[in-house]
Amino acid sequence: MLCGAEVWTVTEREQQPVLIFERKILYKTLIRPVVSCGAEAWTVTEREQQPVLIFERKIFGRIYGPKYENEEWKSGTNRELEEMSKGENMVKWMKGQRISWLGHLERMEDRMPKKIFTQELEGTRRRGRPRKRWKEEVERDLQVLVVRRWRELVEDRKNWKDIVR
Repeated sequence: MLCGAEVWTVTEREQQPVLIFERKILYKTLIRPVVSCGAEAWTVTEREQQPVLIFERKIFGRIYGPKYENEEWKSGTNRELEEMSKGENMVKWMKGQRISWLGHLERMEDRMPKKIFTQELEGTRRRGRPRKRWKEEVERDLQVLVVRRWRELVEDRKNWKDIVR
């Protein structure tokens, strides 16, 4: 390419397609954080999880691309994409972020987010099924991970980080 008095040539690196591991890095550093921005504070229902998982499968389909089998191009099935992504799941990642935020809240000094987290609401609820509460959701996530005495474990950041991952 000619640019002023200097001549720029396209290197071989620029001509190569973006490799799969580079696409995964882009997914982890750009796409996943944008889609799950603020997910630490979400209470996500099963119905709300499905569109996120569908979007993620579309992204993984683009990352891994179609396969050429039996003289035909075929896109990977959901199971194949799951195996190729090694069980990575945006919903699991968001739950990990939520558990991480729980640890941060619990270690926090006497600040506003901690006050809101520990405060019990007074009054009566509206009729109907109660809404999901963030605290109950996180505690249920911890039960699934078989984490007991989490309030004690939070104080040791290194162990808590291992639990979150």
